[in-house]
Amino acid sequence: MKTVATRFAPSPTGPLHIGGVRTALFNWLFSKNKGGKFYLRIEDTDKERSKDEFKNQIINSLKWIGIHYEDNEYIQSDKINDHVKVAYELLKKGLAYKCYCSSDEIEEQKKRAKQKKIPYIYNRKWRNKGEADAPKGIDPVIRFKSKVEGKTILKDLVQGNIEIENNTIEDFIILRADGSPTYNLSASVDDHLMGMTHIIRGDDHKINTFKQIQIYEAMIWQVPSFAHIPLIHTIEGKKLSKRDNASTLDDYSKIGIMPNALRNYLLRLGWSYKDKEIFDLDESIKYFNLEGIGKSPSKLDISRIYSMNEHYIKNIDENDLFNFLKSYCERYKETIPDLAQKKIRNSLHFLKNKAKTLEDIYKNSKFLINDKVQIENEDKKLLDETAVKIIKLFCDDINKLSDFTRETLEPIINNLIKNNNTNFKGVGQPLRICLTGSKFGPGIYDILCSLGKEEVSKRLSQIR
Repeated sequence: MKTVATRFAPSPTGPLHIGGVRTALFNWLFSKNKGGKFYLRIEDTDKERSKDEFKNQIINSLKWIGIHYEDNEYIQSDKINDHVKVAYELLKKGLAYKCYCSSDEIEEQKKRAKQKKIPYIYNRKWRNKGEADAPKGIDPVIRFKSKVEGKTILKDLVQGNIEIENNTIEDFIILRADGSPTYNLSASVDDHLMGMTHIIRGDDHKINTFKQIQIYEAMIWQVPSFAHIPLIHTIEGKKLSKRDNASTLDDYSKIGIMPNALRNYLLRLGWSYKDKEIFDLDESIKYFNLEGIGKSPSKLDISRIYSMNEHYIKNIDENDLFNFLKSYCERYKETIPDLAQKKIRNSLHFLKNKAKTLEDIYKNSKFLINDKVQIENEDKKLLDETAVKIIKLFCDDINKLSDFTRETLEPIINNLIKNNNTNFKGVGQPLRICLTGSKFGPGIYDILCSLGKEEVSKRLSQIR
């Protein structure tokens, strides 16, 4: 039995879209589940729009989310001669032909179709004409001779059987007038050369699949199996596009979504296994199958992504969580000083409380990262005469402590509440503002114990 082989084939004409990442994930998991191989093909034949920055972004995005491919990237533009060679083989076999229609003629055909409110299909004018009829001064395109009779049934591994009348598929161009191959020719040739057994891609490719099957059959190649995944929609039910916010992995990485959480979310976006929600990597590979993919579009729900990320923050090993936080800060915020790194490691158990993202943890950690406390004007207004008095009394009391723990601090704060006729907020809020620069943040005892007696005294002494 032939080893399963799948591929992900993006064009480097823009950042990798979240829908593309899910397609890559499904291909990768399917291959891994079957003990097969997964490849990355960069379809860069559109030289004007293809850019190395997008190619690198695609590669880095797959690496970030944990999708690994075989060998080096397969670069489509390196294989153009192979694509052209197949076009001329088809021409020689009489399964393709030269079309000399001018662009004006084609536009006129499209205009008439539009007036009649019917889909445009090339009228096959040059299908049965010979070279003797060819006009001078026009470089022809090469068109594939599509079937004009009967039906084709695609046994789609997700959608089920899909039937199409062959005469609805036009004689599509496989070689442009400048000699460059078109998408359907290049993709077919590459998939054959790469030995692809399964083509798993978005269901917007269904018509392309029918065209590519005809190329396979004309060349007497083994036709791969096809599976078409429903597209991802916005929460409003519209097709998700590259112009939407949060459409690329970078958008999620910037706000502190972790790769494992996003991968788990994308796995469950349109796929299910019983009622299981959380999958580690091994489980994802073990349970993934095409039968679990739904037939309807899925809606991208940012609130579910936050919820999934929060689950991972709460449950992953704290050493791993710190490494994710450290990488996130270095990439988007600031490098964490060595001394602060130790304090953050020891404080993650409370810094991660209620945090949905790595950015939330970073914000909670800023009082440990930065030595100097910057207090916003609005919060300064809360440091009235009573607040300053309480801070002074607190400093006097902690200076007497030899053991700086929650157990020794609680009686001090309780006495301040009692003796100053206030409540916990009346003591905790001014202390939090002076120690962190904000009235919001972790619990006051967690702040005090993570900073330590010396640093607390130092920061509070600047207020008195």
